[in-house]
Amino acid sequence: MKDSVKKGLVQNRYKGLRQVDAGGRLRLVGVSYLNAQPILHGLLSGLAEDRMQLQLAEPAELSRRLFEDEADAGLAPVAALANHGGLEVVPDVAIGCDGPVRSVKIVGDVPIEEMEEILLDASSRTSVVLARLIARERRGGDEPRYCARPAEEIVERVGGRVGGLLIGDVALEVEGRFEYDLDLGQAWKELTGLPFVFAVWVARPGVLDARDVLLLHGSLEAGLSDRAKIAQAWARGHGGDAGDYQRYLTESIRYPLDARAIEGLREFFRRAAEAKLFPPTEVRFVGQPAPEASPHRASIDNLLDYAADGGRLSYEDAMRLGAEAPVHELGLAADQRRKSLHPDEVVTYIVDRNINYTNVCTTSCRFCAFYRPVGHGEGYVLTRDELAQKIQETVDAGGVQILLQGGLNPALHLEWYEDTFRWMKETFPIKLHALSPEEIWHLVRIEDLSVEEVLRRLAAAGMDSLPGGGAEVLTDRVRAKIAKAKCTSAEWLEVMRVAHRVGMKTTATMMFGTADTLSDRVIHMLKVRDLQDETGGFTAFISWDYQHEQGTKQIAGETGTMLYLRTQALSRLVLDNVANIQTSWVTQGPGIGQLGLRYGANDMGSTMFEENVVSSAGTVFGMDAHQIERHVHASGFKVARRNMRYELLTEPTEDACEGSPAAGSSSATGRHHRFRAVRWSSTTRSASSRWVQGRSCGRSMRRRAGSATRRCSRRG
Repeated sequence: MKDSVKKGLVQNRYKGLRQVDAGGRLRLVGVSYLNAQPILHGLLSGLAEDRMQLQLAEPAELSRRLFEDEADAGLAPVAALANHGGLEVVPDVAIGCDGPVRSVKIVGDVPIEEMEEILLDASSRTSVVLARLIARERRGGDEPRYCARPAEEIVERVGGRVGGLLIGDVALEVEGRFEYDLDLGQAWKELTGLPFVFAVWVARPGVLDARDVLLLHGSLEAGLSDRAKIAQAWARGHGGDAGDYQRYLTESIRYPLDARAIEGLREFFRRAAEAKLFPPTEVRFVGQPAPEASPHRASIDNLLDYAADGGRLSYEDAMRLGAEAPVHELGLAADQRRKSLHPDEVVTYIVDRNINYTNVCTTSCRFCAFYRPVGHGEGYVLTRDELAQKIQETVDAGGVQILLQGGLNPALHLEWYEDTFRWMKETFPIKLHALSPEEIWHLVRIEDLSVEEVLRRLAAAGMDSLPGGGAEVLTDRVRAKIAKAKCTSAEWLEVMRVAHRVGMKTTATMMFGTADTLSDRVIHMLKVRDLQDETGGFTAFISWDYQHEQGTKQIAGETGTMLYLRTQALSRLVLDNVANIQTSWVTQGPGIGQLGLRYGANDMGSTMFEENVVSSAGTVFGMDAHQIERHVHASGFKVARRNMRYELLTEPTEDACEGSPAAGSSSATGRHHRFRAVRWSSTTRSASSRWVQGRSCGRSMRRRAGSATRRCSRRG
């Protein structure tokens, strides 16, 4: 094993994370493309270095830093402006075009109308959304398949009926190489007659003042004057013809953010919102009054109505609902959204078993009570006899899947997993929902292979799908505090992206309640939503609050029943493109899990008749299939068993099981109909409160409160 790989097993993955500039300067981030150089030229030459610190990043990383408060302002793709919803724009500066742009294009052997698949360079969400809008327009509303790949791979894989979206410098480098070359700047001009804006300076409200705006304008003015020098320097560093680069910067790229450019930007936002690719977006400028809010944002009630009807929420929208909406009204909105997605009123569950094959782990997560370090006397790896007994018991009980997860054990190499998976699939009629993104990165590091190579080999050995374990909260600030040896948020998402690419379905999870805030939780949901837009590979989302156990190094943060219900309901409204929300009765208890079906969830998860990570820290809730069905029927729903892909394995039943609480003195169906009829207007708030305070819910909450001391963590 390479020394660097050995070191990577336990290294701090977040050493480069910077929260503040040591000198108190504004933290600016710019994109590293050629077309950004004139805007950044003055800053890169030392202008305002006592006031501003500038770093360069890819567009996706730049957006992450803005959302996660690692930057105060950035030359950001306009997608970041739309998804955030609360950023201010610096006037009069943009990266745009008014016709052909040359550096954003769809290439291939056939026209876009004949393409069956388009490979996406997902580094700029703005260009991806533009490509999708153009594709829909030119194909009469139809879209091809999309698959995200690195830019270099796209160039090599384009051919036949497979096209590719190329962005930035790569697009310039391949000019003339492909038979078909659709310039998206020109396509937009033909569609709307307007300029297109790709990027603008954005900042948090109040961060930039008039002096800062003048400095940014001065940086652009210096760059426009020196475009010939910029082109020559770029040619020296990247190859190519300096004269061609200069023509690109002077003829193809449009830098003013004038009235026509603003009109084009607003038209893009309007079309993207209509297609549900962006939230509705108002453009607000530094130093100017904010525009009047859209009608659906005029009040919390309006915003709840909008979200319940499937409207796409921005970061600011979600933050407002998460902080201001009364919890039961948030639940009502989530329940309406659930009903629109699942009008058949069927709640699903799966019969499977969670087998933790090893507890030996090198990451030393502060919150985990399950793991044991290498060499510890209580460390274990299950034998095949032990695995066989557990799997056979699962099959005998009607189980259809094994959820197989464990620690990062350096003694177990890729061949061990391949051999084990092949043996399991050859011996038992079972699906294998296995490992986690963190375990995949562990194998990548110890084998010195790519993520795709590892996943393809595991899939060939029998791995069917990938759980969403190890996500915790997908902001790097939080991950650096609670699990600094774990993969970054971008790495977790990349494993999921590649898993979807190779044909696997996956789940997404969130364990909150450590060092996270509402902002972190909302950002986590938006990252899942963005990737789902790109790949469509997530089947479900599951959240739960951290269950603290005495002796772990992480104390609990914001947790509790009401926060759990609020978070689950918010996830149903934010994740408009993820079909299924799972309620977490394993950590919350059966009663709260049941109540979660009225806070946006449509799935009761797993029978989970073995679970070691949560139970190692004291949480011991358990239900078999009969008990799950009783709880579902008591809530007024039909129930059916499913597989991981949410395909039904049994016919839905709507009669309560014999002995169910629903059959007898109290009418669960009656409660169900009263709940559905309630809205969140001011005249009905008391009605929603009365329902939640009813007898069944009250018992559930008291049980949950009584178990509040039994807290731990799980890997998902």
